[in-house]
Amino acid sequence: MNSRGASSLLKDSVPIADFSVSGPFESYDLLRRGFTSVKNELLPSHPLELSEKNFQLNQDKANFDTLRNIQGLHAPLKLQMEFRAVKQVQRLPFLHSSNLALDTLRGNDGSIGFEDILNDPSQSEIMGEPHMMMEYKLGLL
Repeated sequence: MNSRGASSLLKDSVPIADFSVSGPFESYDLLRRGFTSVKNELLPSHPLELSEKNFQLNQDKANFDTLRNIQGLHAPLKLQMEFRAVKQVQRLPFLHSSNLALDTLRGNDGSIGFEDILNDPSQSEIMGEPHMMMEYKLGLL
């Protein structure tokens, strides 16, 4: 999942306390947490899962290596600095960001992908009160 996915929205959201009973008689909430399996915690569910999870990172590394071989050391360093600068610029935590500048730097601005169609902010599961989310981000809560 690229930077426009749910993980970028989750890091700015306000943590919600778990309202389950804790203690020696706590029961496992099967509806919320699903079935437990030690195998699922140790191994990925599919051989390509790790590859897909790290696809953008591997793609960036390959592009930086190619750029270094062609243009020298300065080109990937300059591009990495631009990536860092673009990632630091964010909207307020309760507003959806399309990360258009990051897509332009990566060359993905001309292509339509899976996340472009199914990443509609109006269908987001993460909703919150703007004042509360901003206070949490600023450390006031």
